[in-house]
Amino acid sequence: MNLTPTTVKFDIGGGREVTIETGKMARQADGAVTVRLGDCIILATVVANKEPKEGQSFFPLTVDYQEKFASAGRIPGSFFKREGKLSDYEVLISRLIDRALRPLFPDDYLCDVQVLVTLVSSDKEVMPDALAALAASAALAVSDVPIQEIISEVRIARVDGEFVINPTRTQLATADMDFIVAATEKNIMMVEGESKECQEEDLVKAIELAHEAIKVQVKAQQELRALVGNPAKRDYKKPHQNEELKGKIAAFAQERILGVAKSALGKHERSEAFSKIEEELVEHLGELPEEDAKLVGKYFHSLEKETVRNMILDQSTRLDGRVLDQVRPLNMEVDLLPSPHGSALFTRGETQSLTTVTLGTPDDELLIESAATSNYVKFILHYNFPPFSTGEVKMMRGPGRREVGHGNLALRSLKQMMPGNDYAYTVRVVSDILESNGSSSMATVCAGSLALMDAGVPLPKHVSGIAMGLISRASDGKWAVLSDILGDEDHLGDMDFKVTGTRDGICGVQMDIKVDGLSMDVMRAALAQARKGRLHILDAMYNTIGEARPEPKPHAPRMEKMIIDREYIGAVIGPGGKVIQEIQRETGTTINIEEVGQTGEVSIFAVQKENLDKAVSWIKGIVAVPEVGEVYESTVKSIMAYGAFVEFLPGKQGLLHISEVSWKRLETMDGVLSEGEKVKVKLVGTDPKTGKFKLSRKVLMPKPEGYVERPEREDRGERGDRGERRDRGDRGDRGDRRGDRDRGGDRRDRGDRGDRGERGDRGERGPRPDQSEGMKPMDGPMFDEQ
Repeated sequence: MNLTPTTVKFDIGGGREVTIETGKMARQADGAVTVRLGDCIILATVVANKEPKEGQSFFPLTVDYQEKFASAGRIPGSFFKREGKLSDYEVLISRLIDRALRPLFPDDYLCDVQVLVTLVSSDKEVMPDALAALAASAALAVSDVPIQEIISEVRIARVDGEFVINPTRTQLATADMDFIVAATEKNIMMVEGESKECQEEDLVKAIELAHEAIKVQVKAQQELRALVGNPAKRDYKKPHQNEELKGKIAAFAQERILGVAKSALGKHERSEAFSKIEEELVEHLGELPEEDAKLVGKYFHSLEKETVRNMILDQSTRLDGRVLDQVRPLNMEVDLLPSPHGSALFTRGETQSLTTVTLGTPDDELLIESAATSNYVKFILHYNFPPFSTGEVKMMRGPGRREVGHGNLALRSLKQMMPGNDYAYTVRVVSDILESNGSSSMATVCAGSLALMDAGVPLPKHVSGIAMGLISRASDGKWAVLSDILGDEDHLGDMDFKVTGTRDGICGVQMDIKVDGLSMDVMRAALAQARKGRLHILDAMYNTIGEARPEPKPHAPRMEKMIIDREYIGAVIGPGGKVIQEIQRETGTTINIEEVGQTGEVSIFAVQKENLDKAVSWIKGIVAVPEVGEVYESTVKSIMAYGAFVEFLPGKQGLLHISEVSWKRLETMDGVLSEGEKVKVKLVGTDPKTGKFKLSRKVLMPKPEGYVERPEREDRGERGDRGERRDRGDRGDRGDRRGDRDRGGDRRDRGDRGDRGERGDRGERGPRPDQSEGMKPMDGPMFDEQ
């Protein structure tokens, strides 16, 4: 058994080497390769049926990309502990491969083809999506499956002002442009990506640099194919053709089709008119052999496509009567739904999106897992395409690949304007397409921007999107770029080019090209026309809502984020979460704390603003440092004979002495204050020895008329011999008096303490500690806390 692989290698820059191998793994597939960069290894296989299914009328290509968790040394977190259906992330990569490969198969090739691409070894710094299409194309290149050309894909990003091919994950984190580009050796096939308001010429430059890198990868695949013997592409059964029948159909239907195409009918009226012509055609042709009868619909729709394309190129007339660069009529409305936190209805011609925004807490964040990463995201966008939006009856299933892809384009476009991590809300945008006749994904971008501003999400600028089309004719090289394409124009055109952005630059791009030889001049013209249309839509959006609302709707959860020193995180949480649970329980809020570097980020959410303010004040009190001279709203915690203990900051108490309660001399605290009562106090000082807080209420009250300050006692300094105060005689006899008292027996032998006079006079014991000026003797102990 010979398992020695055939190998080619090439450099993608920066000393990074890519290796493509075939002949060692999955040898029963029609084609199989592994692609390796660093520790990242991707296995790609292709298998195609030899014969098409009976009655097959379309090309059934299936592309699936999957990441094995074992590739990163991980066990899936699902209940079954195994890989399940493809995640949205895997679906998006599958679409990148599919969209690049599909145009390269012959138009008359209708056999089932399955391309499976699997990540079998992961590298933390290598982005596998940039290698997946290379692996798929290489597997097709070494097979006998009849693909017409070899392709590849690369990621190009701008990092610190420099373009980088297939950047590392670390580099990509700081990039301001991120695009995936697919191409053959001669032609661009697909572009998708995002940027932070890049300019049109920046995008053109990125595509050109990416194409140069792709040429190197195509050459490596050609070399690999040569090394395995240039396997001949298999022959396949061609579908039945009848050129005579095609001529009869053109003679009968072409002028009729042109008449309908020029009538500027609505979508359904136009469809019904074309269907009527087809019915008349079938009746005109009469009885046909079964194999020819199946061709009538195919030839008719091909004629319809050709007729409309020529009308656009030769007469600059579109199906709905617009000129080439005209955007359909616009209608926009915000705040039309009472319960969602934000809403917008965006209508452009016969395309309509109802979009809602929901504001949630960090508990609502979405976990996105791949083999190498596990991240929580705070911005979520979902796109729904129900069948009634096109007037059809279909089964309602989960979101398909189209919904995932369209939603992702809208998400990555709006994401460029979303606030940063200091914005504590988790934001979910949902676009429900109510009508569809071209570019519902771009309607989602526009409606999403409007709804976000309606919800009070602080977007600095609006983001809009427009879909561009291209009609070209190889016979004379004539071409036309169409703005805001219809669904039919998308179907019959040579390019679907969606561009999103602000007034200042491009935020997102998705381009699929169905024709060879797209020049950069055509690309520049399409981008310039797209910018004009984008700005037109933006003007209407700003007229609808010019800026984000200053705060969320009254029924939306209120949010505030506080930054505290890391050392206070434990104090806010409390032992076993006691403190934070009490705050949440008493204020009806949701609080999340995250340690970020040397600080703590405290996110507070509440349904009502007063609850939010209460929680914020509580936490500020915990982390605040009491300042002498500040006035605090305190709560009486307990009443003592000598004063009241009050809590003036959360967790911080001090004694409001009876002498500081009122300017009036109080003999008792009875009836003066009660537990739980709110009292304003001023922090007048702290005990220098104990650090306990001294509070006063009376200093905040006006002095009574005629009030006379008590004279302050002079500083006595060293009090010296206590005998100087008054002649108390020899205190030594106290020992005799204490000894005479019957204390219930001798408590314990304390030595000879009978004669207390041996203690001598007080002068020998040194002075008493100095008392504060103006302080009078207290009825109770001089301390601030129980």
